[in-house]
Amino acid sequence: MSVQERKQRERAARERLIVATARELAEQQGWEAVTTRRLAERIEYSQPVLYSHFRGKREIIGAVALEGASDMAAAVRVATSAAEGPRERVAALARAYLDFAARNAAVYDALFLLDGGLAYAREDTPEPLKDAFAALMETLGEAAGEGVEPGMFTEVFWAALHGIATLTRAGRLPPEYTEQRVELLVDRLAAL
Repeated sequence: MSVQERKQRERAARERLIVATARELAEQQGWEAVTTRRLAERIEYSQPVLYSHFRGKREIIGAVALEGASDMAAAVRVATSAAEGPRERVAALARAYLDFAARNAAVYDALFLLDGGLAYAREDTPEPLKDAFAALMETLGEAAGEGVEPGMFTEVFWAALHGIATLTRAGRLPPEYTEQRVELLVDRLAAL
C-alpha cells in the first residue's frame, strides 16, 4: 500500500469518527451541544484538523443526515421485507419509520429539521437521500391506487408519518395511540 493510500484511509477514518462522535453527542445532549471545539476535544484532534474535513457544524449536520438516511432506508427495507402482503408491508414501513424517528431523534432532526446544507427533491440531491425516498416508494408505490402518481402518494404518506413523528415527540400527540394512528393512516390512504 502506498503512503497516499494510507493517508486517504486515515482521513476517511477520521471523518467517520467525527460524524459518529457528532451523532453520539447530539443524541445524548442535543444538537446545541455539538460544537467544533467539543468535537475536537472528544476525538482528540485539533480544531484545524476538524475543519480540514468539514467547514463547520452545518456540514457535520449534513454528514450525519446522509448517514442517517442510509440507516433509515435500511430499517424500512428490513421491516418491509419481513412483512407478508401489501397492507402489512405498508404498516411495517410506517412502524419502522416512526420507530427510527423515535430512537434516533438527533439524526431525524439532522435529516428533516436542521439545515445541513443538503438539497432535497432536486437533481443534485445526494444519493443517500434519494435512496431513503426510494425505500419508501418501493412499498408505497404499490399502495398509491389507480390514477395516483406513486411519487406524489409517497410524499403525502411520508408527510403524514413525519407529522405523527414530530407531533408525538413534541408531546402534542399521546404516544400510546401511535399504533391506532398507523392503522388509520394505512386504512384511509393506502389503496390495498
